[in-house]
Amino acid sequence: MLKRRWSAKRLKEAAIEKCIYLSGITSIVLVALIFIFLAKEGFAIFRTIGFGDFLLGSSWYPISTPAKFGILPLMAGSLLVTLGATLIAVPIGIASAVYISEVASGKIKEILKSGIELLAAIPSVVLGFIGMMTLVPWVKSTFHIPTGLTAFSGAVMLAFMATPTIVSIAEDALNAVPRRYKEAALALGSTRWQAIWRVVLPAASSGIVAAVMLGIGRVIGETMAVMMITGNAARIPDSIFQPVRTLTATIAAEMGETVRGSDHYFALFAIGIVLFIITFFINLIADLAVHHKAK
Repeated sequence: MLKRRWSAKRLKEAAIEKCIYLSGITSIVLVALIFIFLAKEGFAIFRTIGFGDFLLGSSWYPISTPAKFGILPLMAGSLLVTLGATLIAVPIGIASAVYISEVASGKIKEILKSGIELLAAIPSVVLGFIGMMTLVPWVKSTFHIPTGLTAFSGAVMLAFMATPTIVSIAEDALNAVPRRYKEAALALGSTRWQAIWRVVLPAASSGIVAAVMLGIGRVIGETMAVMMITGNAARIPDSIFQPVRTLTATIAAEMGETVRGSDHYFALFAIGIVLFIITFFINLIADLAVHHKAK
């Protein structure tokens, strides 16, 4: 009887392992098919313009005569907004994770965790609308600039959207640090903050790096909010207080207006390839960080 139960348990575990394995293989195949589809449509633009002119061209005028498909202004806009959002979200996110994991009491911890999870669930279009009504007028009046639709507004709003991701994953990494590490530091005479700064944070550094990279991935892949509050000007900005346009916003704004099979259509798919490669490397770095932690 006992042997029969053990066999049934092993059979169930083997079935679950197979399902997980098939899910992983399916995910890899789907990602490969997405890239193949993007490559099939996107590489066609390089029959018209060179790869270097596409990446480094300073003009994006897809409906002019002749059309210009340089994405350097779009990459500059994406980089500026992502960098600004990262500088705001990373310190706030890590500090919040440390407070929730190491300082907050049980009830406050649960309230904060629920609030952060609620923030992560708000649709980006709602946050973009809130940004248009509140953040954009505030930026315009505070910095005395002609318009509040700037890269700075986009960076602030994207930082607000990326922070829940960073807090959730960084807090999990901090909680995964064995408590005996902190207890040993306290037993040797360290203060509470010295134990957190010199023992807990270094031990969780790989997980925190993964949290930051996934937060950056969340920022660079965002579309609706940046399209609503960054001004959508396809030009290389001189400062963070000027309108910009990002790669994602360009695809969202123009894909519905293009003729299928035109150079403009192929150029938008080529932008998708660039975004795919960027997000792939961000996720790869995050995965390597987690793998390093596992070792």
